[in-house]
Amino acid sequence: MRVLIVSQYFWPESFRINEIALALRDEGCDVMVLTGQPNYPEGVSFRGYSWWSIGSEKFEGLTIFRVPLIPRGKAGAMRLALNYLSFIIFATFIGPFLLRGQEIDRIFVFGLSPILQAIPGIWLAHLKRAPLITWVQDLWPESLSVTGFVSNKMILKMVSRLVCWIYRKSDLILVQSLAFIDPVKKMAGPTPVRYHPNPGDFAFSMTENDCPPPFSVKSGFNVVFAGNMGAVQSLDTILGAAEILRQDKSIKLIMVGGGSRVEWLMSEVVRRGLTNIDFQGRLPLSFMPAIMAQASALLVSLSRGQIMSQTIPSKIQAYLAAGRPIIASLDGEGGRIILEAGAGVVAPSEDVRGLANAILELSAMGKDELAGMGQKARTYYEENFEPRLLAQKLKKLLAMRPGEF
Repeated sequence: MRVLIVSQYFWPESFRINEIALALRDEGCDVMVLTGQPNYPEGVSFRGYSWWSIGSEKFEGLTIFRVPLIPRGKAGAMRLALNYLSFIIFATFIGPFLLRGQEIDRIFVFGLSPILQAIPGIWLAHLKRAPLITWVQDLWPESLSVTGFVSNKMILKMVSRLVCWIYRKSDLILVQSLAFIDPVKKMAGPTPVRYHPNPGDFAFSMTENDCPPPFSVKSGFNVVFAGNMGAVQSLDTILGAAEILRQDKSIKLIMVGGGSRVEWLMSEVVRRGLTNIDFQGRLPLSFMPAIMAQASALLVSLSRGQIMSQTIPSKIQAYLAAGRPIIASLDGEGGRIILEAGAGVVAPSEDVRGLANAILELSAMGKDELAGMGQKARTYYEENFEPRLLAQKLKKLLAMRPGEF
């Protein structure tokens, strides 16, 4: 089966779609990727690439076709809009030229925000007479409203109509969260909608010796937060909990990652005189298993809101795979999974006292009880999010004919 993945982001950028493509390859699919010139997260084109260039390259048995892409820069609103629009335009008009003569059985859109990047997939599906499968990773236009990127009701209504059109032009829609099914169905009309979660990372099949940790944690109860530190991670809640816990010298919060609010977060730690928060910066994914293996517990947090409660943060899969207890400050689907797995404790979103109490609750547990939580986390991961397992399920979905979806 010849599968074309359409995604604005791909290797050497670090996104989950990289491993999904490799997993499909391992399942016997002939995988091609239509993407842009890599520039995420720094906002400048990677060394060896130019934003205006066109071409193809090979990566681990995959064929990657690249169209021009205006770098996102420092992610200001105008530059970010140009970044998104440039992929839609260039992939729509140059993509068919790059893919001329290529036989394609299925087109698979990795639907990160903005979902508008599915438009090139719709055009290519028409030209290649191939079924289109769109994997929705984020709800639109709700995400525009929640993040504050767009507040004009007329614009949001126009975007909503465009999203409806995209969904209805797809032959099958997959959603990364069970809570996405109802809102997507309302917009998708007759297009079938099915749940397909994000898998974990292949990095977690490695042992600690394969990639030793870049730092060692000190003795005590170490809570590790790994991943993006942006507007929706409710960093205020973490700071508030750290202030409550500052008198307990055995508890340390370790922040690993980057994001739009890292500088603000670091300045707040200094301003508030918090010595129980330690920053380790952005590190390669390959280090994460060894870092998480040292943690007493792993921390995930999200802001309050309907769309946030419907989303499953991708770090939850990584945390479950790490086999460590999880402390969550979030509502909805993410919390449901953690509780269903028996993998940790959950406090409501933006509940500072609740998060502090959750950390204290786990810190008071014995090693055997914590180890039991960790084992339940790993078992749940292997049964629900293991990459090869989900690749097999995805291949079966892709192999179906439109009438069978």
